[in-house]
Amino acid sequence: MSEIDSRAIVSPSAKLGQGVKVGAYAVIGDDVTLGDGSVVEHHGVVRGPSCLGRENYVHSFAVVGADPQDLTYSGERVYLEVGDNNTFHEFCTVSRGTVKGGGTTRLGSHNLVMAYAHIGHDCQIGNHTIFINGATLAGHVTVEDYATLGNFSPVQQFCRVGRYAYIGAHTIITQDVPPFSKIVSPRDTRCYGVNTIGLERNGFSTERIEAIEKAYRYLLRSKLNTTQALEKMRGTLADSEDVQTLIHFIETAERGLVK
Repeated sequence: MSEIDSRAIVSPSAKLGQGVKVGAYAVIGDDVTLGDGSVVEHHGVVRGPSCLGRENYVHSFAVVGADPQDLTYSGERVYLEVGDNNTFHEFCTVSRGTVKGGGTTRLGSHNLVMAYAHIGHDCQIGNHTIFINGATLAGHVTVEDYATLGNFSPVQQFCRVGRYAYIGAHTIITQDVPPFSKIVSPRDTRCYGVNTIGLERNGFSTERIEAIEKAYRYLLRSKLNTTQALEKMRGTLADSEDVQTLIHFIETAERGLVK
């Protein structure tokens, strides 16, 4: 059985799974689905159309499934899709999609969205990502699995953040962030090499990390341009699936690359 506080506002069209808990003064809007075991704390808000999977946790004053913050939005039926075991902390905001952006914002599973973070309309988020306090995605941003965005780090529209990348605090992102990298901007935004600690914590072997580090030496520390660096990677690191991922990411970058 679900536990719904009598002071909560729950739309008649909302669908709540088994064991869902909704606190006092929380708002569950029209066309919202909350999967089994999900929790919306007091004063939390989930607006629809939105579908959240199992065991998601919405803390007080978070707004999940908000209208897109886009001047072209005029009430169209647009969506938010969320997987399982995500946590949305206090005062974070997650917007639904827009028609021009495909209509749907998506988050995978096991993501941590900390206080005051913002995920804009039409963003596509993978699994096991972390948005530290105040991290901000403009619309149409893609964030791949296991990426971490530091506090108060904004990401411009249509940029991509590759998997296992780490973006340091107060870093402004206006170009694609390659996978496995560590990006910090004390004064200017640049790549400081491989996110080694993050890869170790996620079980990468020494051999995998060494291959990635060698690829980044070609990319950042040699006198090769990007095209030449990619050719060097293909010639010497063809057996590394991680390096192939890096090569593909660089070749498909449309906004340039943080180096």
